[in-house]
Order: sequence, then structure tokens, then C-alpha cells
Amino acid sequence: MTVLWVVLAVVVVIILSVVGVFNSLVGLRNQVKNSWSQIEVQLKRRHDLIPNLIESVKGYVQHERGTLENLTKARSQAISAQTVGEKAKAEGVLSGALGRLMVSVENYPDLKANQNFLALQEELSSTENRIAFARQNYNDQVLAFNNKIQMFPSNLIANSFAFTKEEFFELEDKTEKEVPKVSFS
Repeated sequence: MTVLWVVLAVVVVIILSVVGVFNSLVGLRNQVKNSWSQIEVQLKRRHDLIPNLIESVKGYVQHERGTLENLTKARSQAISAQTVGEKAKAEGVLSGALGRLMVSVENYPDLKANQNFLALQEELSSTENRIAFARQNYNDQVLAFNNKIQMFPSNLIANSFAFTKEEFFELEDKTEKEVPKVSFS
């Protein structure tokens, strides 16, 4: 009879452990999804600012049509990207296009003094900071989740319930990692 109670206790402990690990995996996976949605909110904000920025710049930078067209194209690609990797690559290209626009704006003192442009530039700078923070938070959540599904004994439960590694939101190459200069002084 005592052996039966011991076996039953062991089985209950094992079941509770599996349930606990499973629930922690679900919680971590949901934190990753929430972190990603925060990035998407900030990326949408950035994408919404760009047409306004282009419109405010258009009248001033007559000789920069190629830069504006590249920025518009990069924005479209960033909006249509689906996976984390595709978004990271497209957002890197978009950052580069924004940086090139900001560099070309240096040649137009009237534009640099325009209040609408200055307000948009400030909004864009603030959004870039929010994106960086959201990306860091997302990558932290992905790290915690990926560690949990790869470490013993939680990896046994993760594999049993088909939890898979999440992808980090990383920039593609060195040029994309450089912050675009948006100084107008």
C-alpha cells in the first residue's frame, strides 16, 4: 500500500512538472508574440511618417527624385515583408534610404528651417528610438524562449509539444547597422 502511495506521488509530481514547464513555455511564446507586436506597432508608425516626410521634402529637393523614389520603394518592401528575417532585411534597407534622404537634405537650408519638416524629423527620430527599444525587448524575449526550449529537461516537453525556436530581429550587414545621421544643425 505504501509503495502505491509513493508511485502515485511520483506520478503526480511528474505530471505537475510537465504542466508547469508547458505553461512556462506557452507564457514565453506569448511574450515573444507580444514583443513582436510592439515592434510592428512602431514599424507601422515609421511607415506612416514616411509619406508625410516625403511630401514635406518634395517641394524643396527637386534634384533628389531618385532618393525619394528609393525611399518609397523601400517603404513598400518593408510593409509587404512577412517573416522576421524579411522584415529585418527590409527595415535595414529602409533605414539606409532614410539616411540617404537626411544626408541630401543638408543641401537645402530652407527645408532644414521648415517647421513641418522639423516636427516630422523629431517624430522620426523618436520612432527610431522606440523601434530600437522594441527590437531589444523582442530579442531578449526570443533569447529566453529559445533557451527554455533548448535546455534540459524543458527541451523534452518543448519537443513533445512542437515548440520551435523563434528568429531574432537582426540587421543584415554593417552598413544597415549604422544609424542614419539626422542632424540638421
